[in-house]
Amino acid sequence: EPAARRQMGLTPLAPGELATIVTSLEMTARPAAPTEPVRAPFKLERWTAPVSVEAYRALFRKIGGPWLWFSRLLLSDAELAAILDAPTTELFVATRRDGTAIGIIELDFAAPNQTELAFIGLTPELAGHGHGGWLMSHALRRAWRDDTVRVWVHTCDLDHPGALRFYQRQGFKPYARAVETFPDPRLTGLYPADIAPHVLLLA
Repeated sequence: EPAARRQMGLTPLAPGELATIVTSLEMTARPAAPTEPVRAPFKLERWTAPVSVEAYRALFRKIGGPWLWFSRLLLSDAELAAILDAPTTELFVATRRDGTAIGIIELDFAAPNQTELAFIGLTPELAGHGHGGWLMSHALRRAWRDDTVRVWVHTCDLDHPGALRFYQRQGFKPYARAVETFPDPRLTGLYPADIAPHVLLLA
């Protein structure tokens, strides 16, 4: 049976692991027209160093939990602070008028003349209301500097089902795919077992 599966192109996963297809997308030319954010009932503010790692993790979970974002949760306080407070990182938080945080933009300028859109997202209840375009407009305005030649981002099929199409509508073009396997973060204790019910929990 294992040999037959390999012949069919199936690769068994270890107990407690998940697999996802990661798609990388890029934009290699500045948008032709100025990207002006549409009106939204939110405001965007720069999150300046030193960033509270506790506050960052709470927002990361709030936005990414339903899609099993986990990478930042594996880091120690010192490792996370080193990323967030680095001079090549720009972090922005979107808030409601009452100050409640509902969105995040994290830009990485570490590579010369390139910007990685490391994380971008809104809390799940805001999906489907057009606010993603507002957030992306702000992200692109900040990602494209005078010497920038490429902006890139990656998503996976555990993310919001409309994420890939959304990036393409914004002007990003897919250029690579890869399969990623990792321990299910609900089984390692990073998230409760009842989060992301659309993803089968199989110990």
